[in-house]
Amino acid sequence: MRFLTFVVKNLIRRPIRSALTVVGLSVAICAVVALVGIAEGFKRSFLELYQQRGVDLVVLRAGASDYLTSTLDQSLEERIRRVPGVKNVTGGQLDFVSFEDHDLFLVNVNGWEPGCFLFDELKLLDGRKLRADDRKAVMLGTVLARNLGKQVGDRLELYGQPDFEVVGIFESFHLYENSGIVMPLAELQRAKDQRGRVTGFTVIAEEGSRQELEAVQRRIQALDRGLLVLTTEDYASSTMQFRAAEGMAWLTSAVALIVGAIGMLNTMAMSVFERTGELGLLRAVGWRKSRVVRMILAEAEVLSLSAALLGSVAARLLTRFLANVGPTRGLIEGRFDPDVIARGFLVALLLGLLGALYPALRAARLAPTEALRNQ
Repeated sequence: MRFLTFVVKNLIRRPIRSALTVVGLSVAICAVVALVGIAEGFKRSFLELYQQRGVDLVVLRAGASDYLTSTLDQSLEERIRRVPGVKNVTGGQLDFVSFEDHDLFLVNVNGWEPGCFLFDELKLLDGRKLRADDRKAVMLGTVLARNLGKQVGDRLELYGQPDFEVVGIFESFHLYENSGIVMPLAELQRAKDQRGRVTGFTVIAEEGSRQELEAVQRRIQALDRGLLVLTTEDYASSTMQFRAAEGMAWLTSAVALIVGAIGMLNTMAMSVFERTGELGLLRAVGWRKSRVVRMILAEAEVLSLSAALLGSVAARLLTRFLANVGPTRGLIEGRFDPDVIARGFLVALLLGLLGALYPALRAARLAPTEALRNQ
């Protein structure tokens, strides 16, 4: 009988226990893949918003505890535009609102200068784009318009004012913008009572090497000691909200992993205890200690791989579900990178190894005489 076949048959002999162990561990793997995948998806999606438009640098206020609370004087835009190596620049404001009647929370509101390059990636589905002379006018992403039941010409209540007119419905390359609002920068400044202030500036540099981009970064930084100039990669990876989300994802997953590891330890320990006679007999017929250890570890790894497969499928279904219902609708993409699944499998294998290590060593220490005492 081949070694792997022997391992599988040992697990099949106790189908209920094996199935419960797989299900319990798969819950832990599902938590890791889903939560970490969602957290990293936020960061990846945020980065794509800039990279798709060719944005190279983001300029914020230095020392801001949260990048979203950064405020800068809008007049800095012209000074940045004159910096050698800068191809284009625009300032903007970012805010979040909620539509509780529709179970929509943290809906992003972008204040952009009408006609700036940020509009280039928006596909107009109905109505028109914003104009410089617009007052109380907004454009809605196609997902948000559908969720709110709004069409061109309808009115929308924002910042306590019910008379914002929907002048356009757009489709972006990204779910984040499809689930949001775009309005003239001046209107958002007025609504927030922050006239002449912006959250930050997005900069497109002239094409060149990494060293040339770093030179542009230093030149902008030299304009004012109160500026923080980041590449889009650094901006996405250091944003406090994404770092907190990733930390909470791993913290929550750690609890599930501990429970899963204990379940694996209990299963393998009980298996060794119940098979004392069998294991002793294997030792008596010539099995080495190392082979006994490999058998117990292999049984645990088969359970772990089964749990990883089941947990990954469950995580995929869960994220798709969350992407389309309730308050998470429009915030989650429902997809994650393959490396997140790979990490889930790696975690499962490590849990199997850790959970089975002690029972495997205990099984290897059994003397052949144990077989006789347990017959």
